[in-house]
Amino acid sequence: MKDYIVKSTVYNGMIRAYAISTTNTVKEAQVRQDTWATASAALGRTITISAMMGAMLKGDDSLTVKVEGNGPIGAIVADSDATGDVRGYVTNPHVDFDLNNQGKLDVARAVGEGNISVVKDLGLKDYFTGHVPIVSGEIGEDFTYYFANSEQIPSAVGAGVLVNPDHSILASGGFIVQVMPGADDAVIARVEERIGAMPPISQLIREGVSPEGILERLFQEDDVKIQGRLPVRFQCKCSRERLQQALIGLGKEEIQSMIEEDHGAEATCHFCNEVYRFNEEELSELKMRVQKGG
Repeated sequence: MKDYIVKSTVYNGMIRAYAISTTNTVKEAQVRQDTWATASAALGRTITISAMMGAMLKGDDSLTVKVEGNGPIGAIVADSDATGDVRGYVTNPHVDFDLNNQGKLDVARAVGEGNISVVKDLGLKDYFTGHVPIVSGEIGEDFTYYFANSEQIPSAVGAGVLVNPDHSILASGGFIVQVMPGADDAVIARVEERIGAMPPISQLIREGVSPEGILERLFQEDDVKIQGRLPVRFQCKCSRERLQQALIGLGKEEIQSMIEEDHGAEATCHFCNEVYRFNEEELSELKMRVQKGG
């Protein structure tokens, strides 16, 4: 099953809901980052939620999510946009623990205490930035808190990742359900009850349940109106040209130092681990561009 997001409304627009499958996307991130099981779950949940948040944007808008706890995994960073492209990395990918008391991967222990920030580039002069504390470290609960407190939208956020014994990804997906202004209390109570009765989202994905099927499980016989579908993929923004511009930005003295001391330069993208190498001749050409004004 290809990864994609379904956008929908329920109860005549009183509820907005998103459901997503991200198994292939998280697989790509796991391979590129070489994450171990617990780190994979933390990164996969963050990527899954970030992709759905990106689907809430329009046009060329984009956002960056940072989960910065004091746990051994370090920071988790994810970028997403309105086209379904998403990427992410963890500072320390080789983190894994025994299962927690609920028999699940101990993501909270890996994440620790700290803060979540969301920076949205909406094409305006200033970025929108929201900050909230990490309330559990389980990622889904933390973003539920983020939406309620930073964006003032009562929400339920679920994300799950199943990992094989060899650390490869078996299944990954999630949902976001949001209460719109004017929603009836009876509707809210019904939605809360059904979310509480949902089986683990990653288990549904493993069983082959589609994003549409997730919405059917959530809202059962109620009228779910599909507003759109969006393909999702791990897509990095790095390129050799971007790295060249970054080197130019360092100035001719720094480039000359690389030529004399290192006889070249090497840079690795945090997100996809692509390695870019520049030899002395290429650095000399970049230095000439600096002298000519870029």
